[in-house]
Amino acid sequence: MGIKKTVSVLGLGRMGSALARALVEEGYEVTVWNRTPKTIENTRTAATPQEAFKSDVVVACLSTYDVQQPLLSNEIKVLVNLTSGTPEQARQTAEWARTNGVEYVDGVIMAVPQQIRTAQAKILFSGNENHHVLHAFGEPVHVGEDAGLAALYDLALLGIMWSAFTGYLQAVALVGTEGVTPEQITPMAAGWLADLGTMLPEMGHVTQTRQYETDVSALDINVSGLALLTEANRAQGLDVTLPKTLHDLYERAQRNGHGAHSIASVIEEIRK
Repeated sequence: MGIKKTVSVLGLGRMGSALARALVEEGYEVTVWNRTPKTIENTRTAATPQEAFKSDVVVACLSTYDVQQPLLSNEIKVLVNLTSGTPEQARQTAEWARTNGVEYVDGVIMAVPQQIRTAQAKILFSGNENHHVLHAFGEPVHVGEDAGLAALYDLALLGIMWSAFTGYLQAVALVGTEGVTPEQITPMAAGWLADLGTMLPEMGHVTQTRQYETDVSALDINVSGLALLTEANRAQGLDVTLPKTLHDLYERAQRNGHGAHSIASVIEEIRK
């Protein structure tokens, strides 16, 4: 095996530290830099970002783009940006890299730090289609040449996660008002979510054809169900922000002519 390139990691929070350790385990010569001095075993600690830029590749995993942007320099040869942000922030950084002669890869880590270097870690990235360091972290998944696409996928998938987790917590709180424990409802919730997941391909297809006719579960029925859910939560003394927000969104689609259509028709309101 040939000598692997040198890599620097900027940012040693939980995720950045996990990335640095993964690179060491893969045999890279690793330099690390953190605003608050911190060491990682078997790495060299840079006193300044400029020292870190001497490596062949710089991996940035910082808290925000506002923290990252002042650090960027045309001394960087290759920037693998794993800092979370918006698609527009990624595109702006890609443009900065282009004008400064820096090779740029934008990526997002669909994993928690403990999953780095496991099959569960998916690294969505856009830009350069084949960058070696990403393989040290998990399974790289190229989503396109547009630098903003990785961030777009990231936020879209996290939106599903946040929605599902919050729905689960609302359910636990609701049944909990009558003494039902999480242990009792969670197996049902997990199975329910798995079953619902099988419906997503068809729902996605319908959002593209915009043929919303259904003989399964019309929006009218779901608007009524969400009204009942909202009232049940209110009656049990719980916050109703989540169910009421969903009810209001679905009801708006109903008022705009989708009452007899499938739930997929709600996307017409979201698109507005």
